[in-house]
Amino acid sequence: MAIIPCGNTWVTRWGVQPQCILRPSTTNRLFPSSNCYAITACSELLDYYSVLGVSKNSSKSEIKSAYRKLARSYHPDVNKEAGAEEKFKEISNAYEVLSDDEKRSIYDRYGEAGLKGAGAGMGDFSNPFDLFESLFEGMGGMGGGMGMGGRGSRNRATEGEDQVYNLVLNFKEAVFGVEKEIEITRLETCSTCDGSGAKPGTKASKCSTCGGQGQVVSSARTPLGVFQQVMACSTCGGTGEISTPCNTCGGDGRVRKSKRISLKVPAGVDSGSRLRVRSEGNAGRRGGPPGDLFVLIEVLADSVLRRDDTNILYTCKVSYIDAILGTTTKVPTVDGMVDLKIPAGTQPGTTLVMAGKGVPFLNKNNMRGDQLVKVQVEIPKRLTGEERKLIEELADLNKVKATNSRR
Repeated sequence: MAIIPCGNTWVTRWGVQPQCILRPSTTNRLFPSSNCYAITACSELLDYYSVLGVSKNSSKSEIKSAYRKLARSYHPDVNKEAGAEEKFKEISNAYEVLSDDEKRSIYDRYGEAGLKGAGAGMGDFSNPFDLFESLFEGMGGMGGGMGMGGRGSRNRATEGEDQVYNLVLNFKEAVFGVEKEIEITRLETCSTCDGSGAKPGTKASKCSTCGGQGQVVSSARTPLGVFQQVMACSTCGGTGEISTPCNTCGGDGRVRKSKRISLKVPAGVDSGSRLRVRSEGNAGRRGGPPGDLFVLIEVLADSVLRRDDTNILYTCKVSYIDAILGTTTKVPTVDGMVDLKIPAGTQPGTTLVMAGKGVPFLNKNNMRGDQLVKVQVEIPKRLTGEERKLIEELADLNKVKATNSRR
């Protein structure tokens, strides 16, 4: 007998060594379809009878009844609590061993380590969701639609991928909105095989490599213990079935086609805006819903006007005479040329506001930003003799005025 430290747990077993098992990781949210795995170090050895809540002399029917009750309670599609999926796998592994006379006999004599050392796949476990489906098949749909990774999920309909299209607009099209007709290329359901991927008239057969599981398990013994890796079957692509591929789509169930669609761009979009057109992405597999089309907006710069969110910026040049006396001048806007009043005594750098002449608020066409006009006063570098004489007279008047103000 050996007392084995395993993390913070001390496990007492007869001649058993701690094992480190490579299990599929359930925390990879960024790449859910990739084969990512996490190492569970020093996994505590389980008592399969305790897991199912049965005694060692329980009959097969009692073991099966206990498994069904627990599997229903801990299935991840029903039980959303943390650790439910891991408990579900333990229940499935325990039932797989205790429901098999040969495996149960080895387990009763040597424990879990005896199964690992027996070879011929004795220590390998089936996909727990496939096991669940096989036992609950025909029982009110408990098995067919449920399962995370089982045969039902591998062969069921899956949503198509999203598509991205880059659309370039000129300045005014972005400000006021526009309707554009664009041409996209996407995957559509193959009309020859109706999306099944199989050649019409042929029938799919069980994959001989994975036995219809869609997954294969490889084991390797290392100084640290036995490592197991579960991966999608390369022969059937994870479907568990082999079929003669359709001549049109090559077995994918989808073919690439071009389509022209009418796109309504709302007023107020800007570079970086993203429009979503539902159901215009790639077709789904096996009758699944299509993905969406995302249109990324790029707006070309205007040669005169600049944009700052919902405001439009413009620089207006006026002479020093007009700045002093005031005037009315025409300035460009997105609505065309508009009169702008320059008040007398306007200082260089003054910003005048043209209310409601900016960009419409996105999805609020009745609200618009402003056009902000910055006044740039031009000072002449050369003067005629008469202009100089008049300015000098003006300067003399200012000196007299200043002198009088000090008295």
